[in-house]
Amino acid sequence: MIRGAIQERNAPKAGTSDAAQYKEFPMSRIALVDDDRNILTSVSMTLEAEGFEVETYNDGQAALDAFNKRLPDMAVFDIKMPRMDGMDLLQRVRQRTNMPVIFLTSKDDEIDEVLGLRMGADDYVKKPFSQRLLVERIRALLRRQEVIASDSGPAPEETKVMVRGQLTMDPLRHAVTWKGMNVSLTVTEFLLLQALAQRPGFVKSRDQLMDVAYDDQVYVDDRTIDSHIKRLRKKMRQVDSDFSAIETLYGIGYRYNEE
Repeated sequence: MIRGAIQERNAPKAGTSDAAQYKEFPMSRIALVDDDRNILTSVSMTLEAEGFEVETYNDGQAALDAFNKRLPDMAVFDIKMPRMDGMDLLQRVRQRTNMPVIFLTSKDDEIDEVLGLRMGADDYVKKPFSQRLLVERIRALLRRQEVIASDSGPAPEETKVMVRGQLTMDPLRHAVTWKGMNVSLTVTEFLLLQALAQRPGFVKSRDQLMDVAYDDQVYVDDRTIDSHIKRLRKKMRQVDSDFSAIETLYGIGYRYNEE
């Protein structure tokens, strides 16, 4: 588990039960696919306590067989598994559905992360991971899926395509281009870039970025936000080595400078 990085930020509001607070998606079915039984057991217990219905599989083939009969609302895949690994499973799943998928990756599997995102994964969480963080990423993806499926949806400004100079962001499709070239971002990276680019020239503090990426139930320390920004810059510079639109103001936060 990540020690000291994730903790409760706010106590439940007065008059609000824990059950009501944590059952935002009470009927959502989450599939966990991992060959580590300890992870399957602990994560499924956490998700069930949050009000989710959970299905567990210890290899990709078993999960695919079940998905062919009934698809879950979203899934969490380990990458390295026997019989069928997470990459192969994702490829098969994407042939028939766009359900949200989160990858669990080892600490140094950056190549797998990039490849997974290009293949259609929506986000990834590194092992060893905070279960609280995983729950928040699951919630974020379910919210996004709900927006796409909803006829009414949120306010137009929250879903319309945003153009800032060379940057184009489509929230509903989770698509980002820079100078016309596609950039694969995780949900967290997308939300951070969107928050910064919405108001070019205005500074966003780390606290404000924490709220954007993790809601108000989870506290993430400054180093976690800094790490996300570092990885975001790296991905943008993979398509444009001169990318410099995200500026650091030391001790204050970050701002987006429109180019």
